[in-house]
Parts: sequence; C-alpha cells; structure tokens
Amino acid sequence: MPARDFFHSVMSIGPVQLGTHRDRHGRTKYAAVCTTDDCGWSADYSTQSAAQLAARTHRCKVR
Repeated sequence: MPARDFFHSVMSIGPVQLGTHRDRHGRTKYAAVCTTDDCGWSADYSTQSAAQLAARTHRCKVR
C-alpha cells in the first residue's frame, strides 16, 4: 500500500507557494508551486533554500 503524500504549505513568495511533502522513500522534500491559473509550474528540491531561490526567480509565462 503506497504511503500518503501530504503537501504542507509553509509560506508564499508572490504567486509561488512553498511547502514540504514526503517522497515515496519517506524523505522530506521541499516543493515550489506556482498558483497562477494555467501556469502549471512546480518543482521539488532537497533543501528549503533551493526551493526559496526557485520561488524568487520564477517568471510566470501566463502573466
């Protein structure tokens, strides 16, 4: 039975939300997700600082 994968929102940087979740191996991962409609950008990182950098430098193509 697969482990449940919950996303826990930590903070927002502009239209990008940062959060944590567990991968399929049980390790904590940090995600950066753009919340703008029709953007669809998201990425997983192993450190929170990498996710914050990605959130600050994301340029949404929808706007």
